[in-house]
Amino acid sequence: MSQIWIVMLAIGVLTFLTRLSFIYLLEKWKISDAIQRALRFVPVAVLTAIFIPEIALSNGELAFSPSNLRLLAGIVAILVAWRTKSALWTIGAGMASFWLLSWFRLFLYLNL
Repeated sequence: MSQIWIVMLAIGVLTFLTRLSFIYLLEKWKISDAIQRALRFVPVAVLTAIFIPEIALSNGELAFSPSNLRLLAGIVAILVAWRTKSALWTIGAGMASFWLLSWFRLFLYLNL
């Protein structure tokens, strides 16, 4: 067997055992109500840590200006999320606004 298959198998087994350990341990232990309430915020915190650098940074520097199209599209997506509470509409509006802003910038650049 080639080494890549051994590595893939080992990673798969380790991933399975890691997840199984949490399932097994949580079945045996009683988690306090405070921890359960705190765990509800983990997905929001993780997603925020992923998308804020993508929106706020341009070429490795903070870019809070109208020239940062990702920031403008992010603001549109945030407003849509706040208004609709729908992940599908939020993603669609953010992507559509980014594409439209990119097209508009390209259109202006080509016509100048």
